[in-house]
Amino acid sequence: MDEISPLLGGPPQQDSDLPSPNLTPRHQELIPTPCGPIKSWSELCCLVKLYFCFTMVSLLGLLGLLGLTSFSIYKQDKGPDMSEDNFTVSLIQLVGILFCIYYISRGVLQENRQELLAFVLNVLVVMIRSLVNFSVQTSKEKAELLVRFACIMCLGAVHVFCTMLLIRRPNMMAFRVGGALESLQEQYFLLNLCFSMVTFDLQAQLCLCILFTTLDSAMSASNSIILGCGVVWACLAAAVGAVAVLKEARVLVWVFMLQNVPQVAFFIYLMVTRKWLSDDDYTLEAAAVTGAVISLLIKVVLFWGLIRLVHSFGQGLRERMFSSSK
Repeated sequence: MDEISPLLGGPPQQDSDLPSPNLTPRHQELIPTPCGPIKSWSELCCLVKLYFCFTMVSLLGLLGLLGLTSFSIYKQDKGPDMSEDNFTVSLIQLVGILFCIYYISRGVLQENRQELLAFVLNVLVVMIRSLVNFSVQTSKEKAELLVRFACIMCLGAVHVFCTMLLIRRPNMMAFRVGGALESLQEQYFLLNLCFSMVTFDLQAQLCLCILFTTLDSAMSASNSIILGCGVVWACLAAAVGAVAVLKEARVLVWVFMLQNVPQVAFFIYLMVTRKWLSDDDYTLEAAAVTGAVISLLIKVVLFWGLIRLVHSFGQGLRERMFSSSK
């Protein structure tokens, strides 16, 4: 008996209410936040922690590098040698890096594949745009942009590879939030999709505002004021959309949809009133048209997800997401 007693785990526990060690969850409690539940930092494995810290440091480094480059180009734009294309690209990349920091944070801490995919898409767009922009520069301009170009391409390749590995990892967050009910798991997926598309739509709106601002240096004062108000309106609409999704507020969902109508109408107005092909460089014009089409596709997917999500409001997912740990 002495030889087999260790296999039995020792004497029985006095408290019969305690669960068996085999039934104890191997993960910790989720942390409720205003943007939904997240995993605690201690629950992440060492490799994920290392990659997350590396990503944040590299993104902050790129942010500083792009900020200095944008300031340098802005000072040059005041002189006779105009480089509005480079300045516009730098501003859009700055916006992209800021959103990448947000995407990777939610993607890792929430096991949110939509945010991780948005992060990969942003990195790929920055890499492709940097490659195209670098290839059309003169030798003197290439020398000035070489450091930025090398950093973006090398770090971008590492980020795409590592993030794709994260996306392929098993995702247990939907089960941990929604439980065993497939309907709640599907609702949680739709909620994350809509929340991610709201953020992605905000990024597209800000980039379009930058494009249209730099596209026409002779823009009228009224259009400039309206465009500035459009930035504020886009941020307000995104805030309303995020609250509507997380709080399951049907009224705010319809308010958010109505808020998108003036955005679409204004960008259509700018594209109609713009004098296209007025010079020999059509890069910004092509970027504006492409950005407008992408923004429209984002809104279509977002509205489709919102309409499906509204029908599943009130089924208990919100209570599961924002309940305090017990």
